Order: sequence, then C-alpha cells, then structure tokens
Amino acid sequence: MQSFPSSVGRHWTATAWPQPLRWALVLAWVCLALLAAGCSSLPAQVQRPVSTAQVPAPDAPLVRWVAEQRSATTTRHASGFALISGPAVAYGSRLAMVESARHTLDLQYYAIHADESTERLLTGIVAAARRGVRVRLLLDDFHSAGQNAQVMRLAFEPGIEMRMFNPVAGIRSSKMGRMLSTLADFSRAQQRMHNKLFIADNVAAVTGGRNLGDAYFGHDEAGNFVDVDVLAIGAVVRQLSATFDWYWNDERSYPVQALIRPEDLDLWRHGPQGAQRSAAAHAAVSADTRPAQPTAGVTSPADDNAAAAERRARVWDQQPLDLRSLRYVWAPAAVLVDQPAKIPADPAAPGTASPGAQGHGAAAPTSAAALAASAALETMPGPPATRPAAAAGLPAVYDPAVPPAEDPSAETVVDGLLALMRQAQRDLTVVSPYFVPGRDILDAFAQARARGVRVRVLTNSLASNDAPIAHAGYARYRPALLDLGVELYELRSEQRGLRSALGAGSGGTAGASRAMLHSKLLVVDERLVAIGSMNLDMRSHRQNTEIALLIRSGTLGRGATAQIAKAMEDAAWKVKRSERGRLVWRAPEGSDLEDSTTEPDASLPLRLLLRVLGPLAPEHLL
Repeated sequence: MQSFPSSVGRHWTATAWPQPLRWALVLAWVCLALLAAGCSSLPAQVQRPVSTAQVPAPDAPLVRWVAEQRSATTTRHASGFALISGPAVAYGSRLAMVESARHTLDLQYYAIHADESTERLLTGIVAAARRGVRVRLLLDDFHSAGQNAQVMRLAFEPGIEMRMFNPVAGIRSSKMGRMLSTLADFSRAQQRMHNKLFIADNVAAVTGGRNLGDAYFGHDEAGNFVDVDVLAIGAVVRQLSATFDWYWNDERSYPVQALIRPEDLDLWRHGPQGAQRSAAAHAAVSADTRPAQPTAGVTSPADDNAAAAERRARVWDQQPLDLRSLRYVWAPAAVLVDQPAKIPADPAAPGTASPGAQGHGAAAPTSAAALAASAALETMPGPPATRPAAAAGLPAVYDPAVPPAEDPSAETVVDGLLALMRQAQRDLTVVSPYFVPGRDILDAFAQARARGVRVRVLTNSLASNDAPIAHAGYARYRPALLDLGVELYELRSEQRGLRSALGAGSGGTAGASRAMLHSKLLVVDERLVAIGSMNLDMRSHRQNTEIALLIRSGTLGRGATAQIAKAMEDAAWKVKRSERGRLVWRAPEGSDLEDSTTEPDASLPLRLLLRVLGPLAPEHLL
C-alpha cells in the first residue's frame, strides 16, 4: 500500500506529538481526502468519435497466414482455436500479433500493469502505430492509479487512441488516493469491465483470463498467475471485434484526454522540475517518426534497480512466437458477452451527447440465446460463418448506426454458462479461481448430480488465493458442495510441480514463487468448451461485464479436460470429509506432502482472519 504523503508522515512519526493528536491528524487528512474525492466528478462535455473494426487487405500477413492455415486442412469450419497455457507462449503469441499487424490492433483489458512485460509489449504497439497501424486501447479504470497510471501515456502517442471504461473520479496520483476515491463512490467502483481481448487485423484474437503484467507472464518474483488463453483465428474474430466496438463506442468509455493531462503524469513520476524536462522530451518523441525505442515510458524510475534490470533483460530476451507452431482445432463457435449496460451509466448532462456517446453495436445475449447457440453448435450442418453470431445475439455485420437494445436486467454470460451446465449428461469440469457459487450454481450442480453427471471444480486454496476474502465466500459453500458429491480441488501455492499443470512452468521466472490460479474454463461432456474472462462468483454474475468463447470440439474438449485433470492430480489438494465429518485436504499422490485438517500452507493469522471476517463479507461483493 502507498505510504501517506510526506506532510502527514512527518506528523505520524514525530514523537513530540501526543498519540491521540497524531491519530486525529491522520483522520482529518483522510476525511479531507474523502471529501475531495467525493466532490470530484467526471467531465460532461466529452467527444467520442465512433470507430469500428476494419476489413484488412487480402495481402496482409495475418490474413494470408490464416487463409493458409485453413486451406491446409479439410475443415468445413471457418474458425480455428489453440489453447495457450504457458506464460512464454502467451507472451510470445501477443508479441507475434503486434509485429504481424498491418492494419489494426484492438486491446480491451481489465488491468494493464506498468512493469517490464508491459513495457516491451507496449513498445511494440507504439512501433506498430508509427508504421501506420491503427491502435485502440480500452482499459477498465480501477487499477489505473499510482505507477499504473503511467500506462495512460499511450493515449498521447501518435496513432494510438485510448479510452477508460467506467472511470473513477477523484485522486489518481497514488494507490491510497484511488482507495479513497473508491470509498467515496463505492457502488460505482465495485462494477468493472472485466473483459479481455487482444485483436490483430480483425483476423486473430486472444481472449481468456490474463491481464497484462509480469505476474501474468511468469516474471513476478513474489507470485505468478496460472492462466489459460485461447488464440482464435478466422471468422469468429469478427464477432469478437464487434463486441470491442460495442464497448469502445459506449457512453461509459471516456477518452484519456478528457480525464488527464500528460503534464500530470510527468508530475507524478518526476516531480515539478523533472516534469518540465519530461514534457520537452515527450514533445520531441511525439514528433519523431523513427521506430520506438526499447521503452514505452510506463515503468517507474523507482524500479530501476538490479532486480528490475534482471527482469527486464529476461523479458526482452523472449522472442515472438511462430504462430504456425501452435496446433489449431477448426470448430464451430459462438461469442457470449455481457452488454455495457450491465454497469449503470452516469446521467447525461444537457448538451453532452456526442457521436457514439450513447453506445452502439450488438445486442446482448441471454441465457436462452446461450441455449440456442449450444443447439446450433451441435446441429449446424454447414460452415458457421454467421450462424453462431446470430445464435449468440451478435449481428454478422456490425452497424454503428444501429443502437443496441440495452437492458440492465438482461441475462449475463454466467447465466449462459448455467444454461450449458444444465445440458451436461456425463461430465462437468470447472476451473474458477474465485469460486462463490451462490444459489443458482449450487442448484445447477445439484441437478447435474441428480442426472449422474460427474462434477469437478478446481479453484484456489486459501494460500494460493490473491483475494482471501473471495476464498471466504467459497468456504461457506464447501460443505454443501461436498454433500452434493461435487469433487473439490484447491491449487497448491507452491510453483514446484506445476511445470506440467496448465502450462504454469513454461518459461518465466525460475524458482519457487507463489502460484495463484487465474484460469477460467468450463468443459461440458468433453465437447463444449467455454473459455473467457468470467469467474463463477457473484461479482462476475451480477457486477462485472465478461466475455467468453463457446467452442464445440471433442478434440479441444478432451484435451482441456485431460490438462485440468492432470493439474487436479499433480498440483492440487483434494478436499474431502473425514469419517467424523471434518474437512480434510488430501495431498497429491507421490508428492511427499501430508494430508491436512486445516487450510494447507496458510498462516495462522490468515486462517483466523478468514474465520472472523468470512461470515461478515457481503456475498454480492465477493
């Protein structure tokens, strides 16, 4: 957590001040900061020029490559998919897409962290913009404070547009300031755009669980996320691009220039004198048409130390992946996406409407649409160039002139997944890092078990969970889940032994840093695979917006199920009940670990915190 400002810090440490007075001064500062944050508001007069995905030229490298991939098979399907489970492959594929793009790059993310991995990736994106690629970045605003606010510098690069979705008004210069702004507008801050998309030339796209940052690509020294993406190529990418356009042109998306000035970023990073020098340098760089230098200017000077230099060297040593080396499965698919209206918009002030300000694009899917999509995927006789799009509620051709039928009470992506669960006949395999099932998912599991369906869930253990309060929500349901016959597995927090589990050890930081599950997968009967940004929790169900790809493929389904099963067997604790009814965590066979009757690898204070605060946590916020 960010320290207090120096003026307050001096009072905090001065021994001459009586303890009550010191606390009063701190409380007064917090109240003033909250008051300032509460008085802040978002800009009213905002211009949002409408833009949409482009049709790339036939001779573009990615277009030619996708055509070659499809012609090399006998498939009748127009979309191909490859699971990406290792951090090196995940990073290398994105580098390759950036280098290969000739027309457009569209990125939509919940979080982009200002660190070494992001620095190299964004440097490549700046270089792409300078060679004529149109770049659009859409970022949720929750994490864009403190050092991470430096990512917003990209908005001031020629050829790059950047918008913030559902921005939080108030202090942005520090994480403490953002925390106070969050408290001042708690309800708004709780609802976030959680979608993740990385699209190149409207023909290749990556979606899944990963945000952008060191911990998602195996380069964090303290802990790394175990994650899975899918690389999609072909016709389905046009549907993914349509969802991006829908969010990009929505009234909840604010151009960065309406929220912040480059001088503010310079001031926060360098101080007053350094800001003047940085502004002059920024003007020179903006006028420079040479390829981008190996820095995107998004990392903090405080990180320029030996450890950071080592990480930076390791990151920059990675090479773009040869996308032909991946194994692609050609299959029918549909896109499930929440509508932007799932998050309430600010009331529009008079005269603030601008082109695109009211949101345009595809209509939102419902759970009925998910059922229709599933049925279409099962029975579709011909090439599914447009049928999956229609089944999922997305038009085959995006028309920015047609406003969407937005309905804040519409069904959600998680509702669609619930509909898929109800179709399971033999096997239901779930991977969700934050797993708070609630009554709806519990009922779906109960119905599946009544049909004789095997239900397996892989989630985080308390020790591997980066959000312990979310684990408290899951812990409430453990007894009921076990009583239903659901098989529960909780990821071990140690990275040792994860090398072959979900690709966690493929590249990245060596050593025994903490492992944290972040993959989001649902596999039904080893033939329907849903992969995307969603967790099976109350937040994804009711608060955040999400996106998922639904793919019908026995090959992909069997491969994903086998990979998950291996992670469960080799890298997770299996939660059981003892003869006396107590919870027991069974260690993986051959692991030299002992079974545990308490949350394994978790400290006593953390376990006590879970026991004390767990029952008090509101479920809709978990």
